Amino acid sequence: MSKKIAVLPGDGIGIEIVAQAVKVLECLNSDFGLNAEMENGLVGGSAYDETGSPLPEATLKLARASDAVLLGAVGGYKWEALDIAVRPEKGLLGLRSELELFANLRPAILYPQLAHASTLKEDVVSGLDIMIVRELTGGIYFGQPRGIRELEDGEKQGFNTLIYKESEVERIAYVAFETAMKRDKRLCSVDKANVLECTELWREVIERVSKHFPDVELSHMYVDNAAMQLVRAPKQFDVMVTTNMFGDILSDCAAMLTGSIGMLPSASMDKNQKGMYEPIHGSAPDIAGQDIANPLATILSVAMMLRYSLGAEDLALKVEQAVDEVLNQNLRTADIFTDGDIKVGTEAMGDAVVAALKA
Repeated sequence: MSKKIAVLPGDGIGIEIVAQAVKVLECLNSDFGLNAEMENGLVGGSAYDETGSPLPEATLKLARASDAVLLGAVGGYKWEALDIAVRPEKGLLGLRSELELFANLRPAILYPQLAHASTLKEDVVSGLDIMIVRELTGGIYFGQPRGIRELEDGEKQGFNTLIYKESEVERIAYVAFETAMKRDKRLCSVDKANVLECTELWREVIERVSKHFPDVELSHMYVDNAAMQLVRAPKQFDVMVTTNMFGDILSDCAAMLTGSIGMLPSASMDKNQKGMYEPIHGSAPDIAGQDIANPLATILSVAMMLRYSLGAEDLALKVEQAVDEVLNQNLRTADIFTDGDIKVGTEAMGDAVVAALKA
């Protein structure tokens, strides 16, 4: 049965990196029997320029009708002066909210070929394999009330609300514990329960859910300590689960342990495993159109799509093995290049992955 993939390149380098991921999907269709139909849509700044909305109704309709969504990146300097209600990032947040993609899986895996590319010592990061489970549709990014208001004395005040219901914490907790059960059975929940009542409740719910997973070793850590520990001794972690904002920050920190943010994919899923797949990096407008962006995170996001939403574990492994092979060939985009490597551009890296798939 044919699967439908909504392809949303977005802005900046999103257009270039998604093009390489589409090459991989086309190869899987032609050579490996994937049988996936792809349809493009607009999102972010490019959508605003054409329709006046960062998330047009047609795009949302396409995403809802698809089995999975492949996203590039949104945003850029061009749209920073827009009202916050129509900035490109609202398109991304809208997709997450409207599709109820509450569970964000962000693996941070250091390929052995890139151990020297990390800014940390090799012995600190070699063998790194962390899964960060981030709650994605609640917390301070979505909480109400929010805004900017003028006080009685004329001074302006910005305000946002950090809010979580028990049910929101519970469902992400189950995802995290089930993920840990498939790995090393260790879960670290990250909060700020010593200061924030909202995350005091978070910890209480995590503890409650843990009783259903007695084989998983649960620990708790304050977010400031977790940030420090990711840099000091990252291999102490197996699975981490945390709030929307904390997960946003910690996963970007973890990304740099792997040598480049251009290497990290992500999956954002609903309760039925329908997901949106994207690299965790941004649109990087400063390098857009120069054929130097790293497409591997986007290609690895395709592997996650195959695994979680399309039920094609065998093809997911083939894509991951193809990425491993191009790294074995010492092919590197600028972000992971060091002396002795072979520097290639975005398109050439995509072609190399396709060639490795076909080999």
